[in-house]
Amino acid sequence: MTTVFLVWAVVTLLLTLNALRPLPVTWLSVLTFFTGWIASELAPFHLVIHLLVTAAFVSAGAVEGTAGAVALGTAAVTAIGLIVLIRQAHRVGDVVEAALREGLGDDYADHISPEFLDRHDPRVPLRALALPFRWRHKDVRRIRNVSYGPYGHRNKLDVYQPREEGSGRPVLFQIHGGGWVVGDKREQGIPLMLHMAARGWVCVATNYRLSPRATFPDHLVDLKKSLAWVREHIAEYGGDPEFVVVTGGSAGGHLTALVGLTQNDPDFQPGFEDVDTSVAAAVPYYGVYDFINDFGIKANEQRARFFLERVVMKCRRDENPDLWRKASPQALVTPDDPPFFVIHGHHDTLVPVQEARQFVAKLRSTCRGPIVYAELPGAQHAFDMFPSLRTGHVVRAVERFLDYVYSGHLSAKVEVES
Repeated sequence: MTTVFLVWAVVTLLLTLNALRPLPVTWLSVLTFFTGWIASELAPFHLVIHLLVTAAFVSAGAVEGTAGAVALGTAAVTAIGLIVLIRQAHRVGDVVEAALREGLGDDYADHISPEFLDRHDPRVPLRALALPFRWRHKDVRRIRNVSYGPYGHRNKLDVYQPREEGSGRPVLFQIHGGGWVVGDKREQGIPLMLHMAARGWVCVATNYRLSPRATFPDHLVDLKKSLAWVREHIAEYGGDPEFVVVTGGSAGGHLTALVGLTQNDPDFQPGFEDVDTSVAAAVPYYGVYDFINDFGIKANEQRARFFLERVVMKCRRDENPDLWRKASPQALVTPDDPPFFVIHGHHDTLVPVQEARQFVAKLRSTCRGPIVYAELPGAQHAFDMFPSLRTGHVVRAVERFLDYVYSGHLSAKVEVES
């Protein structure tokens, strides 16, 4: 029993240490990501389970001799580490608020319509922490598998809308990630969409063709087709086709940035060149922003050489440099791009945080509109897959950002009409 206790204590300590200080981006990144992601986002649950299991070992007499004492001490260190993870997640509330103030101004709340401002609550409800895998909301209904194109399930979308009837509501367009090769509209962005739909937004989660069968820009063309569907049909679901914002994580963050940076570009709208595919704002999470490695990040070069060339782009960079440039968000930034809220975890072991920092620097040096950047302490890749303390703080910050942008849209609309 003492040996089992010691082995268990050492394993849980290693998992906690990996969440606190993950290894740099290497070939082990997928392993360090998965274990660190689970440990950090479910730290409150891990702490409770850890304390119960430790108490059970102690009650069973497993604390005997030197090995037992080492096991107990190791378990205590793990508990402290889990508490640190919880405190890091709680601190995200202050981090995202500081990011909004830096990007929008200290008085940004004064520019949000009172009807939206009154419903803001920075506190994360305990229900979200107690039920981290709850994918429903009593005030939200979902219409599944609406077709927008000819490619079967990969050209279908889901619509999340408030149960209360209404019209002219702002629209959130969600793009799933999965490395351009896997993923589904049912799997990502759910906490944000449920929250925003409960607040009166209409949310659209869309599928798109995936590699290796699809080759860039097939992914982006499908998303433009889905946006074209939104322009034509979203009013039938209570949405306002004149106000659409885009969000997504990982590969979805890359495509979110491209949607925001290639508005109405006919190269990505074959057969529907005249459709308006502009968006009012872009909120990419932990995205990939540099396909051509202008930023000089070693991991980016490895990603391009061993994965993108073979699976996504189907050509080397020197064979078609123009295509690679069109796939690289940082190369497409212009002064007229929409507002961005870029979100990235400091501990991301799949997409280096340096990539987000340099992309934001490019946006801020070029764009006339506001650029917000939140770098989240302790956060791994895909931290927002399910409700957690960190996710709750970020969702509420995104709500404030989107309400700021939407309030500006409404004010401009009133001025034009008057």
